[in-house]
Amino acid sequence: MIKGGGPECSGPLFLHLLFVNKFFCCRTGILLLAAVWTMLLIVVPAANGAATAQALKPWSGGATPALELADLAGKKHRLTDYRGKVVLINFWATWCEPCRDEMPSMQRLQKRFAGKPFVVLAINVGEGEARIEEFLQKLPLDFIFLRDHSSVAMKAWRARGLPASFIVGADGRVRYSHIGELNWDDDKLIAQLSRQFR
Repeated sequence: MIKGGGPECSGPLFLHLLFVNKFFCCRTGILLLAAVWTMLLIVVPAANGAATAQALKPWSGGATPALELADLAGKKHRLTDYRGKVVLINFWATWCEPCRDEMPSMQRLQKRFAGKPFVVLAINVGEGEARIEEFLQKLPLDFIFLRDHSSVAMKAWRARGLPASFIVGADGRVRYSHIGELNWDDDKLIAQLSRQFR
């Protein structure tokens, strides 16, 4: 029996309390480590994304995937319809904050290239027409909006996240790709795209 300033504790009870105390300490430590690890998983990709935010990666995926989708009015659009133009294909969704954040600069990019053979195909992934139209009422944009409701096109283009952007040259071949948000006002990015018109 162990005596102290408080009530007496029997051996088994003392051991039980000691075990419970160590259990909760370990559990707290594990939860703390899990929280830290989760934060690292979130912060590290964000830091990497910031470092390469304005980089369009040369396409290495082989032949240009096919693309045939309907717009909000039901009209079919094929990538081959835009042969002779530089095409920015952007996969997005209304729930995707980075997608929403980059769209105003994408709109300015389209305005900057007005008069040039340039078109933006904004492909919504997995959402209904009503949700897309509601979004466009809040943020008016004049891209060509297409619907990939079953994500078939997204898979064919190997877009592993949203937003995902692809630059297709006037010859119909994919030139560049990028997964993640871009600032389309960036001078280096604009220069990279401008070279496609030569």
